[in-house]
Amino acid sequence: MTTRRRSYETGHKPKCLVIVDDTAEWDRAVYYASRWAIRVGGGVVMLRIIEIEDQNQQWLGVADIMRAEAHEDANAALDRAAGRANGIAAITPERVIREGDPTEQILDVIDQDVDIALLVLAANPGPEGPGPIIAMMANTVGSFPIPVTIISGDLSDEEIDALS
Repeated sequence: MTTRRRSYETGHKPKCLVIVDDTAEWDRAVYYASRWAIRVGGGVVMLRIIEIEDQNQQWLGVADIMRAEAHEDANAALDRAAGRANGIAAITPERVIREGDPTEQILDVIDQDVDIALLVLAANPGPEGPGPIIAMMANTVGSFPIPVTIISGDLSDEEIDALS
């Protein structure tokens, strides 16, 4: 990936990419990203990734129903997250739904939007580990084209306010 970032050039606005998933801590990432957007006068792009497994052709009808349900769930999750962002920062975030490998989809969204300047993820503070996306990205984060911020799922709104 060699797409040049243009976030702070004339005619552009920096954006923060935040992943909205099924973890309990997604709200911490949305909160931080929304506060960041206020601080820098930027925007927020919310990404929901649907992991579609290979479907057997004989079950194509079932696969289509499963895909439609997954998109419906994704839109509902993005509705909740967008409502939260709007309540925090009075912004309307961009919404993106992608299908496939999470790391590949995150990198592709970053590559296609030259205004994305930061990726925000939230980590599960519990003993089960930081979460599936952070665990998957651990090997590739060093080669990301933008900074990655990981927010602890234990931080309160007030603590995030102090950091952002």
